[in-house]
Amino acid sequence: MDVASAPIETPPRQASGKLGERLRALRQARGLTIVELGARAKVSSGLISQIERGNSNPSVKTLQRLRAALGVNLWELLSDRPAGAAPAESGASALPDYVRRAADRPRIVVGSSRLVKDLLSPRNDRNLRFMLITLPAGSESEDVIMGQGEKGGLVMKGQVRLTVDDGEADLAEGDSFQFPSSIPHKLSNPHDDPAEVLWIMSVVDSHI
Repeated sequence: MDVASAPIETPPRQASGKLGERLRALRQARGLTIVELGARAKVSSGLISQIERGNSNPSVKTLQRLRAALGVNLWELLSDRPAGAAPAESGASALPDYVRRAADRPRIVVGSSRLVKDLLSPRNDRNLRFMLITLPAGSESEDVIMGQGEKGGLVMKGQVRLTVDDGEADLAEGDSFQFPSSIPHKLSNPHDDPAEVLWIMSVVDSHI
């Protein structure tokens, strides 16, 4: 099989499990029960329970509600590394906080389309953040509006369709883009092969 068209292997249950562990840890650190967190976030306690057990891939809207109720930014919810922290490595001093090893990337699978997001930014408390998004064939992100700031990206592999407000563009490998975060936008892959996009965000709201 051609490498370019090979299916991307993803461990969705493992990725969802790590997100669930982080959600549970943040909830318990604040002394909240699942029911209390659900009431604050306006998310059903059953869904929160499924997320914590690794049995659900929540939408971005659900994640935004949960992070707001927990008082953290979205990246603190998604990443198991504390803001500004870097893990120590065996036989070496602590890794500089401006570096994230490939093996240390938090990975989540979002929504019914099962988009895979690998967080690349070394820190969670900076205004510039970036990730690698893998879009399976036929997948589509949610319509998103994300406060003030800028978003941009580069198609690393395959082809994608970018919708920004009322405009639409079909992008191929090597194409890039940039637009204000406050405009509704969506990324989709209507093609038969998976695609990868380097996604970059410059944010103003520290809670994003």
